[in-house]
Amino acid sequence: MYIEQGYRGQLGLWKYLVIPTGFIGLIIINYITVLNTPQSTEEIMQIMVERLGSNLVLITMLLPLAIALFLLWIWVKLIHQQSITSLTTSRKKVDWKRIFFSFFLWGGITALFVVVDYYFNPQDYIWNFDLVPFLSLVVIAILLVPLQTSFEEYLFRGYLMQGIGIFAKNRWVPLVVTSVIFGLMHIANPEVEKLGYGIMIYYIGTGFFLGVITLMDEGMELALGFHAANNLVTVLLVTATWTAFQTESVLKDVSTPALGYDVLVPVLVVFPILIFIFSKKYKWSQWKERLTGAVEKAKLNLES
Repeated sequence: MYIEQGYRGQLGLWKYLVIPTGFIGLIIINYITVLNTPQSTEEIMQIMVERLGSNLVLITMLLPLAIALFLLWIWVKLIHQQSITSLTTSRKKVDWKRIFFSFFLWGGITALFVVVDYYFNPQDYIWNFDLVPFLSLVVIAILLVPLQTSFEEYLFRGYLMQGIGIFAKNRWVPLVVTSVIFGLMHIANPEVEKLGYGIMIYYIGTGFFLGVITLMDEGMELALGFHAANNLVTVLLVTATWTAFQTESVLKDVSTPALGYDVLVPVLVVFPILIFIFSKKYKWSQWKERLTGAVEKAKLNLES
């Protein structure tokens, strides 16, 4: 069982509080700063891009989280004395086929959505492709985006999911808590400032989706692949001046942003379809037990 893998390390409430408290504290400070800054986040981002260039701005955004991933791994290894494999999955080794299947499935679907929308609404986009800056972007994105997304997955679907689950003694509490915190992590994004707090439905809904597939699959592999594909496609294929990522992407979205019922489509339609596909491919069962059941060390001992 995935959450029970946390028992393979050294427990202790203070150990589980240090990194999450520090990270959440930075999010709160960032949010307060955004609220008290006279300029909008979009204006600040545009000034930074003009002064530093979009590729350097992207590096400054991604590099701290990439470094944080390695710090989290070191913390788990040294302080918890837990293996990275047991933090990642309940399987004996990380299933890379699962990661790549999820990556290419969601990457392909996302790219298809963009192509279809571009075909039917070409007025909403401008062609932004410039070979040399784009090639630099590709290198930066391939090196840093998977590290950035992996940090978020290891923190929320891994470290916090296991830690909260062990102390709560069940699965539904860590699913709810990590999903809500994951959504709130994005509250200072320029998308929220532009579209309003309704967009949080999408962020929190994405957190629940990633949490569900992690618990049902007894490992983070599918979530790791999905998250990396989602951000890579965003960075490389299409961005906008009012989004968190402003890059030398192939397309620029110049449409007027508006929040409507379409924010519910990914959460209520697309994600359930993906869960259905994963469940059939990996033959998921015992849904109630895996999503809401008790967390007991005895189960780990029995399986070991």
